[in-house]
Amino acid sequence: MTLLGEEMKRTFRVVSRASDGSYLMSDFLSDKALTREFEQIGMDDCHTDLTIRGLPVLKGLVGPMADGKHVRYETPAVFEELTKEWAIAPSRQTEPTETAETAQTH
Repeated sequence: MTLLGEEMKRTFRVVSRASDGSYLMSDFLSDKALTREFEQIGMDDCHTDLTIRGLPVLKGLVGPMADGKHVRYETPAVFEELTKEWAIAPSRQTEPTETAETAQTH
């Protein structure tokens, strides 16, 4: 919960694949920094998590999604792969974001 006038501190994370097949994560400190790198094509207006509503929808990325202290976006290939992994092993305890390091922060 935030107090009136306080903004919730969160980062915006974009997950893609590096050329070697590893996960590549880029963190952005604000939605403005994120939309300087990616084209905004809309605004989320129907997410069940109310903290996500009003955040940018970006061309070529799946999201926004709540991910702990991050708002997460994924490339379609990463989204498809992680969804398949989740479906095969739904009891999996370790998420890829917990084991990979952030490549860059903007």
